[in-house]
Amino acid sequence: QVQLVQSGGGLVQAGGSLRLSCVASGRTFSSYAMAWFRQAPGQEREFVAAIRWTDIWTYYADSVKGRFIISRDNTKNTVYLQMNSLKPEDTAVYSCSAGRDPRDRLWHNYDYWGQGTQVTVSS
Repeated sequence: QVQLVQSGGGLVQAGGSLRLSCVASGRTFSSYAMAWFRQAPGQEREFVAAIRWTDIWTYYADSVKGRFIISRDNTKNTVYLQMNSLKPEDTAVYSCSAGRDPRDRLWHNYDYWGQGTQVTVSS
């Protein structure tokens, strides 16, 4: 079992920045890849970024590439999503998740989920 607890999010103006955090716990969490997904009202949940605990590779959706950065701190069991140059279309509920393969962009293939946090970008 893996537990994921998120923090961060909120309201920001377009062009601003926010950072989300996700603390993982449980016996096997380090064997999972970690990803961020987001879901806007009326839309499908979509992949944002992913990373493993054990290597340097990161994966991004084209819509956030160059603006968002996923990173991890193994000493704190924490994954971060630094969101820069935010746009109104980034407004969504953001959720961290744990799955088997960071290249997998299908949300239903991920096994564990954080509680979700609202990010609202005003124009």
